[in-house]
Amino acid sequence: MQHSFEQQLAGRYATLSAKLKEAADFVVANPVDVATRSLRAVSKDAKLSPATFSRMSTALGYDGYDALREVLRRSMERHAGSFSSRVEDLQKRHDHGDQSFLNSHLLACSTNLEAMGTHLDIPTIEMCVDRLHIARRVLVAGALGSTGIAEYLTYMASFIADNWSMAHRMGASMASGLVGISDKDVLVVITKPPFAKLTINAAKEASASGAFVIVITDTHTCPALIFASASFIVPTQSPHFFSSYASTLVLVEIMIGMLAGRGGTEARDRIALVEDRNRTLNEVWDR
Repeated sequence: MQHSFEQQLAGRYATLSAKLKEAADFVVANPVDVATRSLRAVSKDAKLSPATFSRMSTALGYDGYDALREVLRRSMERHAGSFSSRVEDLQKRHDHGDQSFLNSHLLACSTNLEAMGTHLDIPTIEMCVDRLHIARRVLVAGALGSTGIAEYLTYMASFIADNWSMAHRMGASMASGLVGISDKDVLVVITKPPFAKLTINAAKEASASGAFVIVITDTHTCPALIFASASFIVPTQSPHFFSSYASTLVLVEIMIGMLAGRGGTEARDRIALVEDRNRTLNEVWDR
């Protein structure tokens, strides 16, 4: 499987030395420069030796610095010219003096979604959906700002499967949710800065128990990534005082949509039954 640079870095960042982390951080912050300029020029700007970048590339699993740079170049080629007309329109309006928060935030969210779509590792998401499909049970962990997304993911999954639950709810401990977790199970972790200790520890415990751990975050420095079986780093840039969850929301909706596609008639029958029970219990407005 050919991983994107972001995927490759996410899985190994915590194992790098301080100097190699500096080099990796520079690549994350300056992907265009790294992809298009010489190693000597990049090293000079980063104030790091060329050898440091070479060692960093090898530590991340590449054959060398040139192999890392080629991955970045291919990523740029896929991204070039791919912005939708809607984003272009927002940019034009912004450039023509419309500096309102509304347009700025819409532009940021649209750009985040476009970036996620460009860099999303398709083999990884398909592998994750396959594991979710065969899992004995799936636990979802998300705290602080990620709580709502975690609950929404669990709610969507409840329409097509009966083995999903929140790992931690009000009045219930995370420990009780993780009791009995094994290699037959999946833990989905959604966490972004500031990271909730409870969520990071849940990833650690689940990994130690052999469970398949999916981590969704927005930075390669996330401490849960070292425990991840698979991970997704989604863009969350925003003019808001809070990081945007728009791309995270779309990612989990994609996962559930793909999972529903694998569910076949059993998933369709369950959805119909859930909707019927909703009407029976008067949980929905039905004219």
